[in-house]
Amino acid sequence: MGVKVKICGITSAEAADAALRAGAEFCGLMFHPKSSRNLNIEQAQALARRMRGRTHLVAVLSNPDDALLAGVLTVVRPDFVQLHGSEPPERVAEVTGRFKVPVIKVFPIAEPSDFERVTAYNDAAEMFMFDAKAPAGATREGGHGAAFDWQMLSGRKFARPWLLAGGLNAENVARAVRVSEAPMVDVSSGVETAPGMKSPDLIAQFMTAARNAQYGAAA
Repeated sequence: MGVKVKICGITSAEAADAALRAGAEFCGLMFHPKSSRNLNIEQAQALARRMRGRTHLVAVLSNPDDALLAGVLTVVRPDFVQLHGSEPPERVAEVTGRFKVPVIKVFPIAEPSDFERVTAYNDAAEMFMFDAKAPAGATREGGHGAAFDWQMLSGRKFARPWLLAGGLNAENVARAVRVSEAPMVDVSSGVETAPGMKSPDLIAQFMTAARNAQYGAAA
């Protein structure tokens, strides 16, 4: 099947339908007050109902407490929780064990040494995600539309399946896959016309480009 795709930060029925129509394997719902893609519980519930059973639902949170997690999980019933904060391995394992939901742990990357902490999460997380480190002074961890040097991933092996995120769009995803050898990719701002406004056309274009990406081929 080739590269799998996660469309993150879905905020509308139109965007949800476009992602489903294009065949995205994962769709992310954001729970972060400082994000333009943040959803309230009612919005999330409606979108989750629309997509459930047709893709893997991912609830995206940053350093959530148990009360927030319980509320989101009860309403959204996601297939995965994506933890985008500074959660240590013990917290990731606690979330998995207490809430019985697999975790995608996000790692901010700016230099090769940032990969050193990944192995500590091998037994706690179901999947990993590598995203560009947020700029200094940023109010949230991701969603900035920035990329890191994909070459840093070339030849690296991880104990868990992983996704590449950060600054991806239809124009560069094939090159990103070729350079990084990513088995899965995550996109949010790269398929938007404005912050939080997903474009069905851009989603379709991204999906086509990702599906056609080839490892070790010219891009």
